Amino acid sequence: MSKIIVLGAGLSGLASASLLARAGHQVTVLDRQSWLGGKSRRIEVAGQIMDTGPALVTFTGVWDKLLKRYDELGASQSKSASEIAGINFVKLNELGRYFYQDQVTDLPVKPDHEWFEAWDRFEKEHAPLNEPITELLTKMPTDPASLPALAKLQKRYGLRLTTSWYLRGLKWMPEKLKDIIAIHTLNAGIAPTKTLALYASMTAVMAADGIKVPVGGVNEIAQSLGKLAVAAGVKIKLNQQITKVQKRQVHTAAEVYNADYIVSSLDPQVLKTLMTGGKAFPAKHRSCSGIAIYAVLKKPLPADTVTHSVVMPDDPQELYASLEKARLPEQTMAFVNYYQAQEIYPNSKPTVAVLLTAPADGKHYDLNHPWVKNEVARISSRMGLTEPITELFEDSMVLDPEYFGSYGAPGGALYGATKPLWQSGPFHNPQYKNPLRPWLYRVGASVHPGGGIPAVLGGAMNSIAGLLRKN
Repeated sequence: MSKIIVLGAGLSGLASASLLARAGHQVTVLDRQSWLGGKSRRIEVAGQIMDTGPALVTFTGVWDKLLKRYDELGASQSKSASEIAGINFVKLNELGRYFYQDQVTDLPVKPDHEWFEAWDRFEKEHAPLNEPITELLTKMPTDPASLPALAKLQKRYGLRLTTSWYLRGLKWMPEKLKDIIAIHTLNAGIAPTKTLALYASMTAVMAADGIKVPVGGVNEIAQSLGKLAVAAGVKIKLNQQITKVQKRQVHTAAEVYNADYIVSSLDPQVLKTLMTGGKAFPAKHRSCSGIAIYAVLKKPLPADTVTHSVVMPDDPQELYASLEKARLPEQTMAFVNYYQAQEIYPNSKPTVAVLLTAPADGKHYDLNHPWVKNEVARISSRMGLTEPITELFEDSMVLDPEYFGSYGAPGGALYGATKPLWQSGPFHNPQYKNPLRPWLYRVGASVHPGGGIPAVLGGAMNSIAGLLRKN
C-alpha cells in the first residue's frame, strides 16, 4: 500500500483518488477551495442553484468505463459504483440550435432544412466513430490495445490531420455547415487549424449519441466522484492552501504531508511555482477563456426556446485570430443554456447561463462592460428576443477571465497553455509522468489534450493506470 497525496478536488483529482483508494492505497485529497469540483462549481443566485464549468456531458461511455474500472479494483463491496454514485443522466432533445448569419438550424439537422442531405451523410459517416473515440479517451494512444481504434480514425481522416484541413476536403458539404462543425473545437479552447481532425466528428457523434445532463446539474458528477472516493477510504481536506511541493512532500499553511506519490491536477504553471518557488512566466499561446453570466429570470423565455442555443459570430476566422492574440473579437460565439423551473435543477424559477467565449486576458468584466452589453444585445436579437436578455434578469453572477485566472491558468485560459498540433496526441506536454520525477503524476484539463468532462475523466484513468500497474 502506498501513501498518495492528490492535489486538487476537481473532477480529475477526485476520479484519480477514488480509483487509487479503491485499489488499496492510502489517499488524501487537498484543495484550497471549500467545494468539490474545482471549476465545476455549484453556485446560488437569488435562491436558485446553478452549476459553473461544463454545462453538458458527452461521451457518457467514459463515465461508464470509470464506474466499471472502480468496481474491478479492490475487494467486492455491498454496493456497486453506480449505486454509490447515484447519478442519472437526462438526454436533451437536440445537440443545440445554431444561429449563424442568415441561417438557423438544429443539430441534428431536421429533414425540412436545406442542409439535411449533407448532414445526414456526415452523421452516417462519423457517428460510428463514437466507440473508437471513447476507447482512445480511456486508453493511452501508445497502448497496443488502442491500435484498432486509431486505425478506424486514420481510415476516416487519411492524411488530413487538422479539423479545418479535413473539413475543407468535404466538397459536398455547405460551407456554413462546415463553419458550424468547425467551431466546436473551441470546446477544447483552440481554433480548428490547431486541433486534430477527430474534432470534426464530434458534432455527428454527439448528435447521434445525444448530449446529456445529470439530474440536479453537472456538479452532481463532482458530488458522485466524492461519494466514490469517500466509500473507497479517501480523506478529502478542503480549505487547504498548498504552499510548497517537494519530492514526495506537500506543504500546506498548517501541515506537512509525506507521500510515496503525488498526483497533481493543478495547472502546470501553478505546480511549477509550488515546486521551484519561482515565478511562472505567462504562456504566450493560451486556450480561450470565458465570460460566464449566470442568472435567474423574472419570467420564462419564449415557449420555443430550446435548452441549448449556440449563437455564432458572422466571421469565425476573426474570432479565432482575436482569441489567439488575446484580444476581444468583434463578435464571439456564445452558448445559452436555459432551464425552466423544475427542469434538471430543483429550482422554482427559470434560469439561464450566457457563456461568452473570451480571450484569456485575465481581465475583469461585468454586465456594464461595453463589449459584453453589445454581445448580449446581439445574441438576444438573434434568438428572437424583443429586448436584451439582461432585462429579464432578477439577479445574476458573472465569472470572468480574472476569476478563472485565480485557478492559476495563464490569463484565465480554461485549458491552460496551448501546445503544437503534434503535442495534442500521445506526445502532449506536460506528460502524465516525467521519468525524472517517478513520484509525480499529472491529471486535469490542462494536461490531457482537449477538454470537456470525458477527456478529463479519461485522462485521469490513463494517467494513474501506470501508477496502479506499478503498485
